[in-house]
Amino acid sequence: MSADQSELALPATDLAQAALRRARTLLPVAIFNHSLRTYLYGRLLGEHCGLRPDRDYDDELLFLGCVLHDSGLSDEGDGDQRFELDGADLAVRFLADQGVPPDRTDVVWDAVALHTDREIAQRKRPEIALVALGAGFDLGGGPAALPDGYADHVHRTLPRLRAAAVLHDSIVGQALKKPHKAPPFTMAGELVRQATGGTWPAWEQLARSSGWNDYDEPTSA
Repeated sequence: MSADQSELALPATDLAQAALRRARTLLPVAIFNHSLRTYLYGRLLGEHCGLRPDRDYDDELLFLGCVLHDSGLSDEGDGDQRFELDGADLAVRFLADQGVPPDRTDVVWDAVALHTDREIAQRKRPEIALVALGAGFDLGGGPAALPDGYADHVHRTLPRLRAAAVLHDSIVGQALKKPHKAPPFTMAGELVRQATGGTWPAWEQLARSSGWNDYDEPTSA
């Protein structure tokens, strides 16, 4: 950990530090910084809800979910699934190689896979919910909701570097090369639709293409 990052009180366990190094090698700086801010903001939002690290949730697991949550946007993580699922699988492979047992890797998988589905993530355990809350806050929140000077303190060590634009371009760039990574009505699919001006088929069109003939007039008995 750099001297600057040590001022942010990130977890210092061997596994957390290994994950930090892994994320740094995988991700561009803008997304790496976003991942660490996700942890800082997720932890702070948890405190506002009365959740205390290592009392109400496992702080190491929260950190692992946060620092690895956008692994699917890396070159190594760019597989054939939605980026959230590619990232979850890559995170679990890394953690399993570190000897982390399945009961812990399962939590990280859920945290990464669900981080763009905040309503679902919030129904899960805090380590999962706070990843989604922290990631969403770093993109759609703002300094007014934070203690005075906190955002400036964080950004001195973890500058934004156009994080929202970089994430958008990474998601859309992957999907333009592999359209199946952005199926209709997903977040990635909607970003691609906005970027390309494309349209999605209507519900009836999808139903008619299934072959079940649900929109045909019923035949009389």
